Amino acid sequence: MKREGGGRIRKPKKKVCHFCVNRVDNLDYKDSGLLRKYTSERGKILPRRISGNCAKHQRHVTVAVKRARAIALLAYTG
Repeated sequence: MKREGGGRIRKPKKKVCHFCVNRVDNLDYKDSGLLRKYTSERGKILPRRISGNCAKHQRHVTVAVKRARAIALLAYTG
């Protein structure tokens, strides 16, 4: 929580899982455009607290990114 100028405590906005909201059932490792959204500019997979994914979909994103890296759709480094 952060304090604002007037002494009020501001609660950070809750992030929602993109996949749960759009009811995405399966995440494809071939969709490199979507997977780039969940990697940093250096090529690292973004954590849940930054990406806003739920635990289930974060695991799916991690597996998909690793598969895409293995077949050279995504780079290991940025």
